[in-house]
Amino acid sequence: MFGIGTTELIIILIIILIIFGAGKLPEIGSGLGRALKNFRKETTDDEKDSKGRKD
Repeated sequence: MFGIGTTELIIILIIILIIFGAGKLPEIGSGLGRALKNFRKETTDDEKDSKGRKD
């Protein structure tokens, strides 16, 4: 996964936990989930538009 091993991923997660604290993690997770959902929706909409508009 992007050249990141398990050890590096755990270290990154620990650093995020230290920086933001345990109380903010659910808020950050839900915000990230919403952002990914919107991104997928927009890319899917763009693909549908380009398929329907072949020149």
